[in-house]
Amino acid sequence: MRVKKPIETPENKQPDEEAEDRVHLPALFGIRPGQYLAVLYGLVLLIILFFVLCYPGLAHPGTVIAFRSEPEGAAVRIDGLTQGRTPCEIAVPKGKRSLEMALPGFQPFSLETEVKGRLLGSLFFPRRARVTGTLQADGPVEALREGAARYAAWSFTGEPTAAYQIPLELSEGAYRSGPQTAADHAARETAEGILDASLRFAVTKAALRDFVRAKLLTGNGGLAPSPLTLLDSAGDMLNRLSQTPGAASWLADLLPPEAAGTLRASAWYQSNAAPLADPATVPAGAAPEALDLGGLRFWGIPGGPFSMGNPGSRTVELDPFWIAAEEVSPAAWAGFIAANPAWSPENRARLEEQGLVSEDYLGEFPPAPDGGIAGVSWYAAEAYCRWLTGLLPVSLAGYEVRLPLEAEWEYAAKLAGQPGAPPVEGFLSGRWEWCADPFVPLPFFPAEDRYIRMVSSPERSLRGGAWISQTESVKAETRASLPPDTCTVFVSLRPVIALREAP
Repeated sequence: MRVKKPIETPENKQPDEEAEDRVHLPALFGIRPGQYLAVLYGLVLLIILFFVLCYPGLAHPGTVIAFRSEPEGAAVRIDGLTQGRTPCEIAVPKGKRSLEMALPGFQPFSLETEVKGRLLGSLFFPRRARVTGTLQADGPVEALREGAARYAAWSFTGEPTAAYQIPLELSEGAYRSGPQTAADHAARETAEGILDASLRFAVTKAALRDFVRAKLLTGNGGLAPSPLTLLDSAGDMLNRLSQTPGAASWLADLLPPEAAGTLRASAWYQSNAAPLADPATVPAGAAPEALDLGGLRFWGIPGGPFSMGNPGSRTVELDPFWIAAEEVSPAAWAGFIAANPAWSPENRARLEEQGLVSEDYLGEFPPAPDGGIAGVSWYAAEAYCRWLTGLLPVSLAGYEVRLPLEAEWEYAAKLAGQPGAPPVEGFLSGRWEWCADPFVPLPFFPAEDRYIRMVSSPERSLRGGAWISQTESVKAETRASLPPDTCTVFVSLRPVIALREAP
């Protein structure tokens, strides 16, 4: 049976199959396409390999150097520019380089070297080297002293938060000084004295943790404590607290509530927190002695033991001294300016540049009831006292004029008004008055004067109270502080004449 082929009409005509597109590359300089494409692909591959394997070594030749130091935390400087802190790795460019690792309180470790590079594979396998240095301390305890000074400054910032942390300055200083301190008995004694002075700034939980860590590191030569040294350090701290009036209340304020409740219920807390007797009385038969100097009248204050604080939290022994009957008047200050024009208000800008005063130095302020000079920084007050020292008579050659210690100021203020007491006035009705002491928040912790001076403080003590304050809120024990360059309408000065301290 034959099948007839259907007749094609415009309606049923099938389209022709789409013709296949073909590209025919012409020969290039007589070279067939298959050959020169292979060469082209090879060149592309070579270029890629060049940029991956060779170009990094050509563009950035050098060595990745691992820096290590003992102690750690030293700043790494390449050609004088700080690049990181040890331990760290830094890509150092090829060439003659100056490498340095530096840490406060230590002699820097320096190295002049020729840094080489690697051509092939430096992107994945860079040339590597190691630089290790042992830093020699300027003094066995210098790092601890500098750490303690920074620790004191941080104490004025308050308790840290999740977003605001405080560095472990004191314990880092103990770690850095540890090995040399452990080998030197005198250095170990100095380190303990610095820690005693530092404890006076432990006003937050973070500061207390830093202090305890520093104490443990110092007791074990900068290393993690062994069980034996841990017991020794813990025993020393407990012994110190048990012998310090006021320590119980301080510790209870820093402990968690449950632990603080247990502490307050203890017999030790009850006995430690009891107030001391206050012997601020005028000795029988003591006659006030007056002395005039530089337009000021000074009254003699008898020496003796005195329990400071509110209530008394520490006992100090005071030598006899003279204290100004009132704050320094503008007229008395004018005599100082006439003899020392460098401290005149016209020189305010230069004094401010030197960090000795603030912009309100000797500004135009409304007078206080007592008429004392205002707008005087601590530095200016010290300069005034040095000038007055030069006016002392020959009979007082062993004495000096200076700002009062907090203990002297409080003692004189509590004696004022008692029968037979010197007629010294305005302690609580005038301005705040500068004191000589670097301000410490916890003065009841004992420390030797030389270590107190080593640690110092970013602020200076104030006593008294501005006339604008409510008198019932300001007492003889009330304390305050300001940075020493501060000049304000609320602060004046009242100098004393006292025995010159031995150098």
